[in-house]
Amino acid sequence: MSDMRTLGEFIVEKQHEYPTASGELSSLLSSIRLAAKIVHREINKAGLVDITGAFGGENVQGEQQQKLDVYANEKFKAAMAARDQVCGVGSEEEDDVVIFDEAHGLNAKYVILMDPLDGSSNIDVNVSVGTIFSIYRRISPLGQPANLDDFLQPGNKQVAAGYIIYGSSTMLVYTTGNGVHGFTYDPSIGVFCLSHENMRIPEEGTIYSINEGNYIKFPQGVKKYLKFCQENEPEDNRPYTSRYIGSLVSDFHRNMLKGGIYLYPSTAAYPSGKLRLLYECNPMSFIMEQAGGKASDGKQRILDIKPTELHQRVPYFVGSTHMVDKVEAFLRDNPDQE
Repeated sequence: MSDMRTLGEFIVEKQHEYPTASGELSSLLSSIRLAAKIVHREINKAGLVDITGAFGGENVQGEQQQKLDVYANEKFKAAMAARDQVCGVGSEEEDDVVIFDEAHGLNAKYVILMDPLDGSSNIDVNVSVGTIFSIYRRISPLGQPANLDDFLQPGNKQVAAGYIIYGSSTMLVYTTGNGVHGFTYDPSIGVFCLSHENMRIPEEGTIYSINEGNYIKFPQGVKKYLKFCQENEPEDNRPYTSRYIGSLVSDFHRNMLKGGIYLYPSTAAYPSGKLRLLYECNPMSFIMEQAGGKASDGKQRILDIKPTELHQRVPYFVGSTHMVDKVEAFLRDNPDQE
């Protein structure tokens, strides 16, 4: 690592880019950093303690909760509640929003939306997982409890977003609308150090990430795009390479560094797609656009979708701009017959 600037130092250094800021967002990112360290610690001893496996309950989507899902949710929620900047949290693991209505919460400026542990079923087999977070400025009046409208804002209203990937190393990647920056955790000194400044995704890539086991259920346009990816056209760098981990953060992170596209289209079982707009698609789309890429539901920009419900799902195509353009063209030219 050539640059030993820490995450805390970098945040302070960048405050000049926000002349109206008064330090709340910096403090909020610091609390996310602390929760990430705690979750990192538990994940790295997951094979040694009783923290792996199913918790025994289901989340609001009817998905089996893992013990680490619940643990990460509680740790991030507690970190947010301990600060004066957050008036409420929306989590993939919670049925409803959690409103902080103590005195400091009533006057807090921000709400947080998060997927505390994306891909948690991979923990048992030692595969990378992640945390995704999204920060919005509240729109309800200060001095009153936050309400659902504060959370149902389009992604283009985000003031910051990021993810933490817990893998061979733990990295925190974030944007506040002025580029994307990555920090690698050094456990020997307990700090995140700047390792990837101004991350950019290539406009064209050679990797596609999709669960091809669902091929028969995909829209016709997606099926034709996959055949396009597999055609032998060496002058066009095809066939592309198929890489799919099954953890959005991991697939996204690899594709952003190397160039590629992640696809989770609608299927018969999930006609609106499976990924959550507020907890997964909006924050990752903000990051991707800031890195020079593109994110779409197949027809429109993800960040322009006005949410109508807390756990709303959307089809998702994100990655290198030219690759997302191409899959949109295939979907446009091959509409499924109702």
